[in-house]
Amino acid sequence: MTDPKAIDGLLVQWGDRLFYPGNRTVKDRSDPKLRGRSIAQRAARLRERIAATVERRAPQVMVKVTGGGRGMKAIAAHFRYISKNGRLDVEDDRGEVSQGRDAVRDLAEEWRFGGAYIGDTSPRREAFNIILSMPRGTNPLAVQQAARLFARQEFADHKYVMVLHDHQANPHVHLSVRAESKDGRRLNPRKGDLHRWREVFAARLRELGIEAEATRQPTRGVARRHPDLWQLKARDDGRLLKPPAIGRSGASAQASSVAAQRAWRELGRILGASESEAGRRLARSVEAFASAMTIRPNVHPAPGREPQTSPSSGDRSR
Repeated sequence: MTDPKAIDGLLVQWGDRLFYPGNRTVKDRSDPKLRGRSIAQRAARLRERIAATVERRAPQVMVKVTGGGRGMKAIAAHFRYISKNGRLDVEDDRGEVSQGRDAVRDLAEEWRFGGAYIGDTSPRREAFNIILSMPRGTNPLAVQQAARLFARQEFADHKYVMVLHDHQANPHVHLSVRAESKDGRRLNPRKGDLHRWREVFAARLRELGIEAEATRQPTRGVARRHPDLWQLKARDDGRLLKPPAIGRSGASAQASSVAAQRAWRELGRILGASESEAGRRLARSVEAFASAMTIRPNVHPAPGREPQTSPSSGDRSR
């Protein structure tokens, strides 16, 4: 049998590559990359993520930036939309809850003068509209609480409002964040930020006892392209002339899928060397998951430094 410490070390090497690719800056103890924890603790968390993905097929969180207002006219209109013209509760960054048309109008005026003045129109984005969602059947109040904790962490220096929508299939929270922070810095979310937001939102849900994951599409063996909000609205109105693409088929997407499948197979070999039956059972689930991933042939991952191979595999390059 292989030394459990060696197995944990290899598990962390390949698990980090699969679940936490790249370097990201995070703000608190919920660091998605698990820095500062022992190898054993990191390996335990990775085993949990592996089981959630390949055995339990844990629900995936959705965090999406749907746009943002270029001026108070657009921002106020969004406030009216997410609050159903004041019929739903609106919660602000101070935790104060209000309802009614007058309250929504007052919030908009507070944003107009709460920092650099925002005119009715603006050449730049003055707010970002974000949706945080979970699949059907999730407790809406848990989604709301997780979104509340997420917003307090990520946007502590910004004005924001949030509204829970639990009347549709998937419970979700609309979050609108003022672009300019209280000290004058401007929010400029990038792709890495969006994935970090998914990781943090999922972590907050798990703290509330809701199983949730924020696994990247290649890791799940998925290559889906979600339509933009304008495409959904145009489709509903009958104005969409060309159906949006539903899959990702570019060279980069294919290379990511190949790399993910290889990482899964290495994890299966590593777990297969475990002394425990639970570890070997998880290994079999991982191997089945990797085998089911559909990858185009003749696509190879980008060259780069490889982690060590598993104790039982040797050098098995493909």
